[in-house]
Amino acid sequence: MAVAHKNKTFAALLALLLGGFGIHRFYLKGGADRLGLLHLCSLPLTGILWGAVQPHPFYVLLPLLVSYIAGFVEGLVIGLTPDEAWDAQVNKGSGKQSRSNWMLALVLVLILGVGAIVLIGTIARVFDLLYTGGSYG
Repeated sequence: MAVAHKNKTFAALLALLLGGFGIHRFYLKGGADRLGLLHLCSLPLTGILWGAVQPHPFYVLLPLLVSYIAGFVEGLVIGLTPDEAWDAQVNKGSGKQSRSNWMLALVLVLILGVGAIVLIGTIARVFDLLYTGGSYG
């Protein structure tokens, strides 16, 4: 029985766009992936925080931001894995070999840029809220 071939570029793109919800993990490992479900739990946690506590809106979005940052890191790990190791780990028995191209490099640059902006912005806003009470915005 042949296993479906998983594309590394598509997995990294999913991590960039929907990594906060764990969609890239469900693509790679199926619906029972525990880390993917943990990513997905950030959405109801955000809703619970919004409905129950009514804190600052940034604190409500913090679980989603942390989940997206973890998704960006996972996307970088996926994209920087060598093709041979990727095939040995994910595509055992698919009968095809992965071959990365320039599109993967573009996705990795986007992940790095967007991830750095989100990470630095999140750190800056957390420190602003914790130490100044949000006086800078």
